[in-house]
Amino acid sequence: MPLHLIIILRMANFKYKARDKFSKLAIGTIVAETSDFAAKELADMGYIPISIIEARDLGVGKILKRFKRVGLQELDVFTRQLYSMQKAGLPLLSNLETLAQQTKNRYFKSVIEKIALNIKGGLSFSDSLKEQSQIFNGIYVAMIKVAETSGNIVGVLERLSGLLEQEIDTSSRINAATRYPMLAFSALCVAFLIVITFVIPRFAVIYSQFNTLLPLPTRILIALSISIKKFWYLFILLTGAGIFGLRSFINSKIGRPIFDNLKLKIPVLGPLITLLIMSRFARVTAILMESGVSILEVLDLTANTSGNIIVARAIGHIKENVNQGKGMSEPMKVSNLFPIVVVQMVSTGEQTGRMGELLINVADYYDRETAYMIRNLTTYIEPILIFVLGIMVLIMALAIFLPMWNLIKLFRPG
Repeated sequence: MPLHLIIILRMANFKYKARDKFSKLAIGTIVAETSDFAAKELADMGYIPISIIEARDLGVGKILKRFKRVGLQELDVFTRQLYSMQKAGLPLLSNLETLAQQTKNRYFKSVIEKIALNIKGGLSFSDSLKEQSQIFNGIYVAMIKVAETSGNIVGVLERLSGLLEQEIDTSSRINAATRYPMLAFSALCVAFLIVITFVIPRFAVIYSQFNTLLPLPTRILIALSISIKKFWYLFILLTGAGIFGLRSFINSKIGRPIFDNLKLKIPVLGPLITLLIMSRFARVTAILMESGVSILEVLDLTANTSGNIIVARAIGHIKENVNQGKGMSEPMKVSNLFPIVVVQMVSTGEQTGRMGELLINVADYYDRETAYMIRNLTTYIEPILIFVLGIMVLIMALAIFLPMWNLIKLFRPG
């Protein structure tokens, strides 16, 4: 096993009590290989350790950690409020302490307090944010780092807030557009279960009184009804195992590219996902470049936050070309992933030096296309939903009424 993996496996959480240079007591947790390394890290941060105890994390604790999250809305409120306070000329540390007191989310409150504590200990704002990577992604941290260098933290916070608001707006519109189809599909599934559990068994009792072969749809639904009643726990176990297996496959090295490629090609949703990725790529690239982030770092960040390994690989290939002194437009064209309008805009931007401005125009164009597609998403999904509904109703109708017609023929006078 490689050395770095061994080190990662041996990392542990340590609870500590320490005092800063002002003798103020600090209590928290730190990740380190041993207590000695934890003490050294605290010393490097400007703390004098009082006690360091390894925190034994139980399985339940690990599960509960998954429920600790900070939504985009909360992050946007934090960014917008911090922008307003910084614009007013208030000290950063004081602003963070005020925001920690105002935050209702206890988990986010503890995170902000840790950030403030790290800044007191001598860490920069960007390095403190980097330690909370589960909330502040690479783009957020990189822009704050550039802001610290340029002294334009107010402008960068405003751009970050605008970017977050764009994400929130898109997400809320997609949720609104898919709410009706999801409710309709859920109601259909519930209705099917009710029919299988309560209706089919009653008809099965009636049909069992006659010595006649039942139609295939009826036999299938009766068998399914009996199986669900007798072996319901197996269905739950198999469903859970199926979901777990699918998630494991999707997160594997083999499954992830297959799944991400499928997402881009699936009818209706595939084009929408492509539009969202292109819009985000153009806007984030433009904002990062205008904020002063180097092009290689921009490509790294956009690849890591693209949410799609196919797109990430394409951006990685673009980075290799840029690193060799070549342009961005040619590898974008070769990838067959970026639409021609994006490639042309990037090519023009490379020639004129107005890359950021042109990419913002591209992002605005894709935002309009995305908004139009989201507005019509229900219209696109409805035919598929009606088709599925029709198939399920047809199966249930045939299963229930076909035996009746057979019985009518049986009792009809010859």
